[in-house]
Amino acid sequence: MNQASVLYDLPGPKARRRNAILGIVSIVGIVALLAWVGWKFYDTGQFEARKWQQFQYAAVQRELANGLLATLKAAGIAAVLALLFGAVFASARISDKWLLRAPATFVVELFRAIPLLILIFFGYYVPLQYGWSIDKLWALVIGLVLYNGSVLAEIFRAGINAVPHGQTEGGYAIGLRKNQVLRLILLPQAVRSMLPAIVSQLVVLLKDTALGFIITYPELLFVGKQIGGRLAFGLPYVPTYLIVGAIYIAICGLLSIFAWWLQKRMGRLPRTAGKVLPAQDIGADASRMV
Repeated sequence: MNQASVLYDLPGPKARRRNAILGIVSIVGIVALLAWVGWKFYDTGQFEARKWQQFQYAAVQRELANGLLATLKAAGIAAVLALLFGAVFASARISDKWLLRAPATFVVELFRAIPLLILIFFGYYVPLQYGWSIDKLWALVIGLVLYNGSVLAEIFRAGINAVPHGQTEGGYAIGLRKNQVLRLILLPQAVRSMLPAIVSQLVVLLKDTALGFIITYPELLFVGKQIGGRLAFGLPYVPTYLIVGAIYIAICGLLSIFAWWLQKRMGRLPRTAGKVLPAQDIGADASRMV
């Protein structure tokens, strides 16, 4: 039986026709909206050559490239640290010892509840109140790690708990310790289900680097704001933000394509859980165990 038919009834002829009509109407509506926005841009002179002229200069292109590198640098560092943060606190949350589980739960729930912008403000301005100088990059990274790491910790915990409990019992039955069960049995199975959510959160982390402009970190959006505010080119904010938005879409799209490729590759890995051994092999294994 098809898995989809278990979750809901397959649509009949009327439902398929209705869904097709709704899809066509939605597409027409989206195209009309985009056309209206494009017309408003044209009507207000956003496509004038003067507003786009500066982007042909190598100096402006280098500014955008430097802003992109700053964005990728902050996102790369924060992604690695957030994954480590999430792994550590997820392990603590599923621990049998309440001395580890309770503080980890408090930390994860606390930083998930605080808005990211406030965490960035705290990471930058609180040390300044005590006369400590902190680099803007690390102030941004601290906020990104605390918030996104807490979300990733919940993703890891949910993915591990989603593995059937019989897998854990089977690991204990063959004499594995808890960390071995987690590392050798649970994680390899949980990663397949967690991967889409992990990649989605990393895409969110990448886009959240744009909040660095609040503390004047020279990321892509901050550089775009400076480029768009040049009076000599007619304050080209809209053209600049269109280019910046296209860059963000391209990066997030590439990351999503990589995640899709990785998931497909992991799906082709051999799985031994359902492999049936011949009777002679089972007898040979049993004789070696005696």
